[in-house]
Amino acid sequence: MITGEIKNKIDNIWLKIYAAGMTNPLTVIEQLSYLMFIRSLDDIEIETEQKENMMGIPGKHIFSETQQKLRWSKFKNLGPDEIFKLMKDEKDGIFAFIKTMHGDTESAFAQFMKDATFQIPDPQVLVNVIAGLDELYENDIKDQDMLGDIYEYMLDKLSASGQNGQFRTPRQIRELMVKLLQPTPDDCICDPACGTAGFLISAANYVRETHGNKMNEKQWDHYTKGLVSGFDTDMTMLRISTMNLMLHSITNPTVAYQDGVSKANGIEGQYDVILANPPFTGTVNETTINPNLLDVCNTKKTELLFVALFIRMLKKGGRCACIVPDGVLFGSSNAHKALRKELVENHQLQAVISMPSGVFKPYAGVSTGILVFTKTGAGGTDNVWFYDMKADGYSLDDKRQPTEANDIPDIIERYHNLANEKDRKRTEQSFFVPKSEIVSNDYDLSINKYKEIVYEKVEYPAPATLIAEIKDLQKQIADDLVDLEKMLK
Repeated sequence: MITGEIKNKIDNIWLKIYAAGMTNPLTVIEQLSYLMFIRSLDDIEIETEQKENMMGIPGKHIFSETQQKLRWSKFKNLGPDEIFKLMKDEKDGIFAFIKTMHGDTESAFAQFMKDATFQIPDPQVLVNVIAGLDELYENDIKDQDMLGDIYEYMLDKLSASGQNGQFRTPRQIRELMVKLLQPTPDDCICDPACGTAGFLISAANYVRETHGNKMNEKQWDHYTKGLVSGFDTDMTMLRISTMNLMLHSITNPTVAYQDGVSKANGIEGQYDVILANPPFTGTVNETTINPNLLDVCNTKKTELLFVALFIRMLKKGGRCACIVPDGVLFGSSNAHKALRKELVENHQLQAVISMPSGVFKPYAGVSTGILVFTKTGAGGTDNVWFYDMKADGYSLDDKRQPTEANDIPDIIERYHNLANEKDRKRTEQSFFVPKSEIVSNDYDLSINKYKEIVYEKVEYPAPATLIAEIKDLQKQIADDLVDLEKMLK
């Protein structure tokens, strides 16, 4: 957890770039990602050198003998103009190096970096930013988790910006969804609309923290290369997500440019876990939609097509936790009903978690829910568990300040002990609904359809009593006015 002091340091770095004319938060984050990545490469190189000195065994180096000048520890003490020139040199410069460092021009990393540009416009601004980041690394960044926290804080500025249209899932919600699915070191995890790779980071962190001390060499290799995969249609977001994953020890991330619901995406039955918050709004060109998705729900709405996509991309036995707008849960169109029927009849729908509308503030007030299901292809839904989340540990206004009210630990505890939920009444915060009842209600999955509300009987005085009280009050007012008039004479 980062402190207010650390946040102030980050804000000061941000302001230095902002003052130089770079006001788009997405651009600022992209440029800072490059610099943090460059700094991290040098840290890895220093660690390799230390191991060589201790063990006497040659390690795998990032920088050749002729590239030592490109290391953070080597160039940071140069003058502003020298650093700026070294950074921007298109042939032998620092930025040119990170664009081509993997050598493989066909790799995802190389493809995303191909069109990347270094945009910090001024040598002095660059030096100030380098000094600010160095201060953070030297005094505040103690481990990989802290680095991740700092990066997350910067990404949060996307949500504060609003006008850029970036829609990020709060960390506590991501971690809730990860803990519901409990991914393992052997899983293949995917987010088909990955954005800044938040879900993938949360999943990887969970695997490392939960299983790290028991993982073998093969599993660690899988962790760095094949554990997580992400797709998106925004090249800038893909560059940021790649950097984000690399800064979290995913050294060779599998991230690709791909329109998930298009005919070009032929991925089927490939993933054990899908975690996602897909696009909620808009429609797509019907001619470009993969017909396999239209077979599930004939629609152009992205929020429906993506859920159908998740089903297709999962292996049999694969599990999914995804965020959907409330409309998906109760919409009356044929496509809405068809999708819900697919989940209930052909797979195992385990849970529907209703979230308060303030979860995505300040940039969106939409009401949402979490669907948790397992792909079976042969049904398996007997009872669906509903939970009415009222708080997520933060205020539900635009400020989103930490609060004591938090249902997330309770959700996780109850979900992993569903046997204890069987006897809960519909008036409680969580309860089961049998499949037969859901079917009879056109597969409606909104919690309000099934939740029972207890109304307290309120006794009011008889009308005659109320009239008498009003007359007494009027008389008292009249008497007070008379007294007031006497005082004024």
